[in-house]
Amino acid sequence: MKKNVGSVLALYPTPLVVVGAMKDGKPTWTLVGHVGILGHDRILVSLAANHFINGAIREGGKLSVNLVDRAILPEADYVGSVSGAKEDKSTVFEYETGEAGTPVIQKSPLAMECTVVDIYNTQGFENFICTISSTLVEEDCLNEAGKIDYGSLKPVLFEFPTYEYLETGEVLGKCLSFKEQK
Repeated sequence: MKKNVGSVLALYPTPLVVVGAMKDGKPTWTLVGHVGILGHDRILVSLAANHFINGAIREGGKLSVNLVDRAILPEADYVGSVSGAKEDKSTVFEYETGEAGTPVIQKSPLAMECTVVDIYNTQGFENFICTISSTLVEEDCLNEAGKIDYGSLKPVLFEFPTYEYLETGEVLGKCLSFKEQK
Protein backbone atom coordinates (compact mmCIF):
# COMPACT_ATOMS: atom_id res chain seq x y z
CA MET A 1 0.00 0.00 0.00
CA LYS A 2 1.29 3.44 -0.89
CA LYS A 3 1.25 6.32 1.57
CA ASN A 4 0.48 9.89 0.47
CA VAL A 5 3.48 11.98 1.55
CA GLY A 6 2.05 15.23 0.20
CA SER A 7 3.01 17.39 -2.74
CA VAL A 8 6.66 16.32 -2.87
CA LEU A 9 8.94 16.72 -5.87
CA ALA A 10 10.19 13.15 -6.14
CA LEU A 11 12.11 12.94 -9.43
CA TYR A 12 15.52 12.66 -7.85
CA PRO A 13 18.38 11.99 -8.21
CA THR A 14 19.31 14.38 -11.04
CA PRO A 15 22.66 15.13 -12.67
CA LEU A 16 24.75 17.64 -10.77
CA VAL A 17 26.19 20.42 -12.93
CA VAL A 18 28.18 23.61 -12.65
CA VAL A 19 26.72 26.42 -14.73
CA GLY A 20 29.12 29.01 -16.06
CA ALA A 21 28.54 32.44 -17.60
CA MET A 22 30.72 35.42 -18.42
CA LYS A 23 30.41 38.59 -16.33
CA ASP A 24 32.62 41.60 -17.08
CA GLY A 25 35.05 39.44 -19.07
CA LYS A 26 35.46 36.80 -16.34
CA PRO A 27 33.63 33.54 -15.70
CA THR A 28 31.33 33.06 -12.77
CA TRP A 29 30.11 29.65 -11.65
CA THR A 30 27.35 28.12 -9.60
CA LEU A 31 26.35 24.60 -8.63
CA VAL A 32 22.97 23.48 -9.99
CA GLY A 33 20.95 20.42 -9.08
CA HIS A 34 17.83 21.37 -11.03
CA VAL A 35 18.31 20.76 -14.73
CA GLY A 36 15.97 19.03 -17.11
CA ILE A 37 15.19 17.98 -20.64
CA LEU A 38 12.48 19.72 -22.67
CA GLY A 39 12.15 17.55 -25.75
CA HIS A 40 15.13 16.57 -27.87
CA ASP A 41 16.31 20.11 -28.58
CA ARG A 42 15.95 22.07 -25.31
CA ILE A 43 17.13 21.90 -21.73
CA LEU A 44 16.00 23.76 -18.66
CA VAL A 45 18.33 25.21 -16.02
CA SER A 46 16.43 26.30 -12.92
CA LEU A 47 18.12 28.80 -10.60
CA ALA A 48 16.88 30.61 -7.52
CA ALA A 49 16.00 34.13 -8.65
CA ASN A 50 18.47 35.78 -6.27
CA HIS A 51 21.58 34.04 -7.70
CA PHE A 52 24.33 36.40 -8.86
CA ILE A 53 24.92 34.41 -12.06
CA ASN A 54 21.35 34.97 -13.28
CA GLY A 55 22.14 38.56 -14.27
CA ALA A 56 25.17 37.41 -16.26
CA ILE A 57 23.06 34.79 -18.04
CA ARG A 58 20.29 37.28 -18.86
CA GLU A 59 22.87 39.85 -20.03
CA GLY A 60 24.90 37.49 -22.24
CA GLY A 61 22.13 35.12 -23.28
CA LYS A 62 24.51 32.15 -22.94
CA LEU A 63 25.65 29.64 -20.36
CA SER A 64 27.65 26.47 -20.08
CA VAL A 65 26.44 23.32 -18.35
CA ASN A 66 29.43 21.37 -17.01
CA LEU A 67 28.71 17.87 -15.75
CA VAL A 68 30.22 17.14 -12.33
CA ASP A 69 32.20 13.96 -11.72
CA ARG A 70 34.01 12.85 -8.57
CA ALA A 71 37.24 14.64 -9.61
CA ILE A 72 35.70 18.13 -9.60
CA LEU A 73 33.12 17.59 -6.86
CA PRO A 74 35.00 19.56 -4.14
CA GLU A 75 35.30 22.67 -6.35
CA ALA A 76 31.72 22.24 -7.58
CA ASP A 77 30.44 22.04 -4.01
CA TYR A 78 32.43 25.17 -3.13
CA VAL A 79 30.98 27.31 -5.97
CA GLY A 80 27.53 26.32 -4.73
CA SER A 81 28.29 27.51 -1.21
CA VAL A 82 29.44 31.09 -1.89
CA SER A 83 27.78 33.94 -3.77
CA GLY A 84 29.44 35.52 -6.79
CA ALA A 85 28.15 38.86 -5.47
CA LYS A 86 30.42 38.49 -2.43
CA GLU A 87 33.32 36.44 -3.79
CA ASP A 88 35.12 36.25 -7.14
CA LYS A 89 34.79 32.61 -8.26
CA SER A 90 36.47 33.13 -11.63
CA THR A 91 39.66 31.25 -10.68
CA VAL A 92 38.07 28.19 -9.04
CA PHE A 93 38.22 26.19 -12.29
CA GLU A 94 40.66 26.19 -15.17
CA TYR A 95 38.51 26.94 -18.17
CA GLU A 96 38.57 27.62 -21.85
CA THR A 97 36.17 29.71 -23.86
CA GLY A 98 34.08 27.51 -26.12
CA GLU A 99 33.13 28.27 -29.70
CA ALA A 100 29.83 29.77 -28.51
CA GLY A 101 31.67 32.09 -26.09
CA THR A 102 30.82 30.36 -22.83
CA PRO A 103 33.31 29.34 -20.13
CA VAL A 104 33.88 25.57 -20.23
CA ILE A 105 35.52 23.80 -17.28
CA GLN A 106 38.57 21.95 -18.57
CA LYS A 107 38.31 19.10 -16.05
CA SER A 108 34.59 18.51 -16.55
CA PRO A 109 34.14 15.31 -18.55
CA LEU A 110 31.19 16.77 -20.47
CA ALA A 111 30.11 20.33 -21.12
CA MET A 112 27.29 21.83 -23.15
CA GLU A 113 27.38 25.36 -24.48
CA CYS A 114 23.86 26.74 -24.47
CA THR A 115 21.93 29.72 -25.78
CA VAL A 116 19.01 31.01 -23.73
CA VAL A 117 15.85 31.14 -25.85
CA ASP A 118 13.32 31.86 -23.11
CA ILE A 119 13.07 32.51 -19.38
CA TYR A 120 10.15 31.08 -17.47
CA ASN A 121 9.67 32.59 -14.02
CA THR A 122 8.10 30.70 -11.16
CA GLN A 123 7.85 31.77 -7.54
CA GLY A 124 11.43 32.44 -6.45
CA PHE A 125 13.05 30.84 -9.54
CA GLU A 126 14.26 31.82 -12.98
CA ASN A 127 14.09 28.90 -15.38
CA PHE A 128 16.36 29.32 -18.37
CA ILE A 129 15.19 27.41 -21.43
CA CYS A 130 18.15 26.78 -23.68
CA THR A 131 19.16 25.27 -26.98
CA ILE A 132 22.45 23.40 -27.13
CA SER A 133 25.10 25.03 -29.33
CA SER A 134 27.75 22.34 -28.78
CA THR A 135 28.49 19.37 -26.56
CA LEU A 136 32.11 18.73 -25.62
CA VAL A 137 33.06 15.31 -24.25
CA GLU A 138 36.38 13.85 -23.10
CA GLU A 139 37.39 11.21 -25.64
CA ASP A 140 37.83 8.52 -22.98
CA CYS A 141 34.13 8.98 -22.13
CA LEU A 142 33.02 7.96 -25.63
CA ASN A 143 32.35 4.40 -26.74
CA GLU A 144 33.64 2.83 -29.95
CA ALA A 145 30.63 4.24 -31.84
CA GLY A 146 31.46 7.79 -30.68
CA LYS A 147 28.49 7.97 -28.28
CA ILE A 148 28.71 9.14 -24.69
CA ASP A 149 29.46 6.26 -22.30
CA TYR A 150 27.99 7.25 -18.95
CA GLY A 151 29.46 4.13 -17.36
CA SER A 152 32.96 5.53 -17.81
CA LEU A 153 31.90 9.18 -17.38
CA LYS A 154 30.25 8.47 -14.00
CA PRO A 155 28.37 11.72 -13.37
CA VAL A 156 27.60 12.75 -9.82
CA LEU A 157 23.91 12.86 -9.02
CA PHE A 158 22.11 15.19 -6.61
CA GLU A 159 19.38 13.95 -4.28
CA PHE A 160 16.96 16.37 -2.67
CA PRO A 161 15.76 16.90 0.07
CA THR A 162 18.66 15.10 1.79
CA TYR A 163 21.25 17.19 -0.13
CA GLU A 164 23.37 14.11 -0.80
CA TYR A 165 25.67 13.39 -3.73
CA LEU A 166 25.43 9.98 -5.39
CA GLU A 167 27.32 8.27 -8.19
CA THR A 168 25.80 6.33 -11.07
CA GLY A 169 25.58 2.58 -10.66
CA GLU A 170 25.28 -0.54 -12.72
CA VAL A 171 23.59 -0.98 -16.11
CA LEU A 172 20.32 -2.89 -15.72
CA GLY A 173 19.66 -3.52 -19.40
CA LYS A 174 19.01 -1.91 -22.75
CA CYS A 175 15.98 0.35 -23.12
CA LEU A 176 12.96 -1.38 -24.69
CA SER A 177 14.65 -4.78 -24.50
CA PHE A 178 12.65 -6.42 -21.70
CA LYS A 179 10.03 -8.95 -22.70
CA GLU A 180 6.39 -8.23 -21.94
CA GLN A 181 5.49 -9.17 -18.38
CA LYS A 182 2.53 -11.55 -17.94
